Amino acid sequence: MHTRRIGAVEVSAIGLGAMPMSIEGRPDEARSLATIHAALDAGLTLIDTADAYHVGADEVGHNETLIAKALAGHERGADVLVATKGGHLRPGDGSWTRDGSARHLKEACEASLRRLGVEAIGLYQFHRPDPRVPYEESVGALRDLLDEGKIRLAGISNADPEQIKLANDILDGRLAAVQNQFSPAFRSSEPELRLCHDLGIAFLPWSPLGGISRAGELGSAHAPFARIAEAHGVSPQRVCLAWMLAKSETVVPIPGASRPETIRDSAAAVDLVLTPGELAELDAA
Repeated sequence: MHTRRIGAVEVSAIGLGAMPMSIEGRPDEARSLATIHAALDAGLTLIDTADAYHVGADEVGHNETLIAKALAGHERGADVLVATKGGHLRPGDGSWTRDGSARHLKEACEASLRRLGVEAIGLYQFHRPDPRVPYEESVGALRDLLDEGKIRLAGISNADPEQIKLANDILDGRLAAVQNQFSPAFRSSEPELRLCHDLGIAFLPWSPLGGISRAGELGSAHAPFARIAEAHGVSPQRVCLAWMLAKSETVVPIPGASRPETIRDSAAAVDLVLTPGELAELDAA
């Protein structure tokens, strides 16, 4: 498995996005555990989660609890960097709300620590800006958590370039990761990706294959990915991840999965080498 860095931590160049295993349409626990174990067997050492990855209001942190169980039951579980998030909430009626207050983020972090069963969270990320709370307050909570040793690395998600610069300043240059949506169909985060490259900050594309409901349609929706996949004898999804990896050494895609076979295919993207011509064609697709 090829590796990249998030802060001072070396992780697999591909991570596992665990959200599909806890929200609507999720598989049974046995398949979810098998999926996480398949990821570890393939060499993945980064798993992304959030306290908001659940369905009912009475099961906050479902995904974190699931991951903790899976890691405890695998010989390589201790080698995994778990990245979780706080500041986004699901009241249980299908909606998503936000609370970026320092008080909430610190309480959410404590709850995540308990569910994950760790003394410090590997990477803790502010999930989404809250328009009712100054960004300085939200990121200031991450700074405090870092200084207190509650988290080892701090990150932000769904941020624009100015927020990235501001967060890095508030964190005294310790911003380790930015997690934004990025895929063949959603490329508006290119400026953030370039900025992270320039600053040496890890860029974690979420929904890199287009999202839970559309990942299987990637090839039919984006013909160049299908054509190049056919030429290499691999899936369009694998081509997509290899394309992202080629953009910058700071890019660490986190494709979602709820089946062992899909995360195995994603993990294999690290070994797919695309030509400059193919990369240019995909950039222009």
